[in-house]
Amino acid sequence: MRIFFLCLLLVVGVDGGIFKDLIDKIKGSIKTKLQKDLNVTLNLYKKLKEYGSKVKNMLKLTPKMLKSLKEKLKKVRLIVRDKIAGDDGSIDEINEKSGVGEYLYQGDMILSEKQAEEILENIEEETSGGARNRTKRQAFKDSSYSRKLWSQGVTYFFDYGTSEYRTHVADCRRFSLKQQKYGKITPASISTVAVAKALLYLKKKISKRLKILVPGIFTANDRLRVVAQDGCWSYVGKNGGEQSLSLGRGCEHVGVAVHELGHALGFFHTMSRYDRDAYITVIERNIKSGWRDQFTKESPQTNYNYGFGYDYGSVMHYGSHSAAMSRNLITMMPNDKNYLETLGSHILSFIDIFMMNEHYGCRKKCKPEFSAKCKNGGFPHPRNCSRCICPSGYGGALCNERPHGCGAELQATSNWQKLQDTLGFGREIREDFEFCNYWIKSPDHSQIEVKIVNPPKGVAVDGCYLAGVEIKTNRDQTHTGY
Repeated sequence: MRIFFLCLLLVVGVDGGIFKDLIDKIKGSIKTKLQKDLNVTLNLYKKLKEYGSKVKNMLKLTPKMLKSLKEKLKKVRLIVRDKIAGDDGSIDEINEKSGVGEYLYQGDMILSEKQAEEILENIEEETSGGARNRTKRQAFKDSSYSRKLWSQGVTYFFDYGTSEYRTHVADCRRFSLKQQKYGKITPASISTVAVAKALLYLKKKISKRLKILVPGIFTANDRLRVVAQDGCWSYVGKNGGEQSLSLGRGCEHVGVAVHELGHALGFFHTMSRYDRDAYITVIERNIKSGWRDQFTKESPQTNYNYGFGYDYGSVMHYGSHSAAMSRNLITMMPNDKNYLETLGSHILSFIDIFMMNEHYGCRKKCKPEFSAKCKNGGFPHPRNCSRCICPSGYGGALCNERPHGCGAELQATSNWQKLQDTLGFGREIREDFEFCNYWIKSPDHSQIEVKIVNPPKGVAVDGCYLAGVEIKTNRDQTHTGY
């Protein structure tokens, strides 16, 4: 889940106008703290523009790939993406409207000098045809890997302006303790709720090696400052000292908060994996002007994915229409067309969770001989090795039971049966997803047929984050299914 990192010479100057435009977007006391790192990222932005023809050639399809793409597109129906009142769209759309997206790496990342140098090195190697022997890494796993981990836990606090700060902290503490329900929440504190829920969800799924600490602790040397600046963006990994993560207007969703926290914990985008061309096709002609360099990928020499296959359902993957010249043009076409609307999910996938636990060494806490023997691809929970963390659709201590809650176990027969279910809360907007799990069983050596009849029209958005159906037919049950 990581991206190209280039040989950036910081002596190269940045256009003063570009720098001023972006730095003016960053308000208040964090401006001076970010200025150096923004300068690095903007130098990279300028260098990538100079590499325009090289980047375009990297994205150029071979005749074989082009023929395959044409065949896939013939089988794909046009998706007319809906505009939803009160929804500002995907991260790249929000950041473009905010005027910061084009200048940030891949639309939402601020880079360190080391990271920027690595990106340019990869592009140089890719375009020159030569690859140096460098240490493999995935999230950020190189010589500085250990320094980028939050090994002492993530201390975070909300800073949306002194006038409202105490309210935000009180809101988050109430939420964390789960002792009270929210009453009326002011618009300014919505992103506090989103990030609090995202942090709590991560805390449940990751070991004590990665502690998520309550806000209001300012004595920690390394801490995460959640701000409401223009756009949704983050650093990648721990930089040391205080670092910012922005959830500005339009970013107040749990899925967006989880995505940016994924960056802060050390993850890059899924679609930048070195092997992405075996799973998706980037359609360069559909990418808006100035955004081609946002689709660079890594090399085999620098990308390590902990042995996990490509995850179309990762919360770190952008949508299939990301950075398109028009709303209905596809920029990333999955080789398996059934995953077209899966890209851009707002739900933390099982592989996201598994990979994060690997990245922080959490699985080492559970010795195989004393741990749960998990089924269906699950793994022992680092906080309780006798129980398992399970792929979606599975539950119980060993991932061999249907999850508790909505749903049922059904028995398939030789005659068609009808199942009708209603989920959701109408037009009421909620941050929590409601899941309903049905297990359909049949006799041994038989196949189950499922036909979806007259589904509601729903809303066409990348990632199906308003509603969706997942039918798990893959042999590997750890992957997001269809």
